[in-house]
Amino acid sequence: MRVLVTGHRGYIGTVMVPMLLDEGFDVVGLDTDLYRYCTYGDAPRDVETILKDVRDINAADLDGVDAVVHLAALSNDPLGNINPDLTYDINHHASVNTAKACIEAGVSRYVFASSCSMYGKAGEDVLDETAQFNPVTAYAKSKVNVEHEVAAMASDDFSPTFMRNATAYGVSPRIRFDLVINNLVAWAMTTGKIFMKSDGTPWRPLVHIEDISQAVICALKAPRETVHNLAVNVGDNGENYQMRELAQMVKETVPGCELEYAEGASADERSYRVNFDKIQRVFPDFKTRWTARQGVEQCYDSYKAFGLDRDDYEGIKFKRIAHIKHLIAEGQLDTNLRWQR
Repeated sequence: MRVLVTGHRGYIGTVMVPMLLDEGFDVVGLDTDLYRYCTYGDAPRDVETILKDVRDINAADLDGVDAVVHLAALSNDPLGNINPDLTYDINHHASVNTAKACIEAGVSRYVFASSCSMYGKAGEDVLDETAQFNPVTAYAKSKVNVEHEVAAMASDDFSPTFMRNATAYGVSPRIRFDLVINNLVAWAMTTGKIFMKSDGTPWRPLVHIEDISQAVICALKAPRETVHNLAVNVGDNGENYQMRELAQMVKETVPGCELEYAEGASADERSYRVNFDKIQRVFPDFKTRWTARQGVEQCYDSYKAFGLDRDDYEGIKFKRIAHIKHLIAEGQLDTNLRWQR
């Protein structure tokens, strides 16, 4: 199976591509490579690449492709603040356009990286795939919109699959420090403090990026009738945590760090627990290999080996918003995040 992965040079893509290759898939990537100067540790594994903005994808790019795994997106809301239309253009419109390009090119499978953040403000309920959406952020709203529009395109010749990933964590050649586990460990190691922006009570489901990748592999290998217009939560029932539990794991892992709450810290309205029974039913071979505690330990060991310091953590190389603003200031990117030179 020839698989095109959009965003293959991003945080998840640089971990997923080697796993796809190891499973025998023929992989081609499409990426504008916004973070080409931001490699953490070893360089990403090289594959055939279409160096292109996902907003410009067309059917010709998909010639000979059997399946598309669509990862490309703006991954946090402050990036969208640079230009308020960006989240709509990249996360919503480009994702729908990619599905249309699949249909035009005769690509039968479209695996979309959706998100459990669509459940948003949910309180104490444990939510399965039938739960009502209550998205809080523009990122989460974009995922809701894409699922709604692309599901309506499903046909005998086009089978979309919506992988609603829990909150990601883990080490990657294109590391993200804004994700909760990655962030807490980096902050603890470089400052001696575990900095909590909320009061620690909100719930989050967590999943390692290798387990996200494993779930995609299961979706690609499954019979078409299994994944046709399927929406499935990606994670494990045992991996729902309150933020203060994660902070305690970090405290127990990083020597000498202290827990600190932001002034006026209150409960984050984004609080949700998720049920993951369905993924076990539809993909019997899927089993998460990582726990949040193991993820904390992986991050700590990696940061120690890398020699991560506060300048790395807060500098323009690994802080994505600062990096993008730097490229714009230098004239390398415009405010639409398109390369100028």
